[in-house]
Amino acid sequence: MNILHIYPKNNELIHKHVQLLVERLRHSANVQVADNAKSFYQQARDMQADIIHVHGVNQMVQTKALRCAQKMNIRYVLTLHGQLQPFALEQLPPQQRAAILIYHRDFILHAYSIITFGKMESSSFQKLGWNPRIEEIRNAVTTNTITPAEMALQTFAIYQKVMDSNTLEQMDENTLAAIRAIIKVGIMGDKRWIKPESFDPRLIEWRKLLIFAEHENIVNYTDYGIRLLGLSAPLIDTTKIAAYYPNGYKRPKPIRQLVGDYQGDQTDYLMRIMRQLLKSPTLLGVIELTRELYRDNVNDDKLSEQLEEANLTKNAARLIQVLSETTLLDEGYMPISPLNDKTTEKLRNNLKNHLKI
Repeated sequence: MNILHIYPKNNELIHKHVQLLVERLRHSANVQVADNAKSFYQQARDMQADIIHVHGVNQMVQTKALRCAQKMNIRYVLTLHGQLQPFALEQLPPQQRAAILIYHRDFILHAYSIITFGKMESSSFQKLGWNPRIEEIRNAVTTNTITPAEMALQTFAIYQKVMDSNTLEQMDENTLAAIRAIIKVGIMGDKRWIKPESFDPRLIEWRKLLIFAEHENIVNYTDYGIRLLGLSAPLIDTTKIAAYYPNGYKRPKPIRQLVGDYQGDQTDYLMRIMRQLLKSPTLLGVIELTRELYRDNVNDDKLSEQLEEANLTKNAARLIQVLSETTLLDEGYMPISPLNDKTTEKLRNNLKNHLKI
């Protein structure tokens, strides 16, 4: 794990805090420090930072660091150091105070975690309503209620939580290929449906894959696919791994809980599923639609007619395109031809980014 700390060099208390953290974090991560705008862009690139940890919010160096993190798509956490407390804001010139309250809001909204030094600071920040992902860690520089080692340990736990969030975004191409193959085998119950050479099992990033399956509520399919493929996945209890979620995140539900049970008419059931997925796409729903399309009682002509009558043909074709990419739906089981256009890309992105902070 590569962590870049950014702080203003003219603040002695923050400097001491970062110094204590860095000394004890070096045993667990590759940690570097930057204290000026000229160095941290280059450092972030050179070290391939996984997380940028910004300390404070009331100087230009922090503003540039937050902008840098967003521009480079690097996850970031922010320790407030009391600088958004009402009494701290009142001490700033009106123009600077307004700039922080207006301009920093978006940056803070997209921080994976906001670290405060206690309940009073947490309460003050919570009233702003900018970010619910608040973590309290005492500051070993100003209190003896926590040791520097404990402070570093709790901070590292936050970093791990950040890295265990939205793991799809972090997967390499081999792991992405592996999860598509695993899902396909999990749907079909037979490993002969995929090409063994499509991924290298030795290079799968298992922690990311298994956490992703947990967050998407597709563990039943991935566990089955992994077993049928004879892959050696590590034993990880993903239900106990902490992660951050975007505002409004809801664990995906099985499609039957959303559209009702199958009632003897496969075309009607497929229409209900497609309508639901076009309204609110989930990977679990996509998997379950794929499974239904492989059933022997699917009447392609009847389904095609129903889609035409409901004026859903184009949208359903876009959905079929996404299935071909995500669950490797075979051409012979597509009731209509897939369509790949700008609207398809929106559908694809909705599936891909719904766990993004």
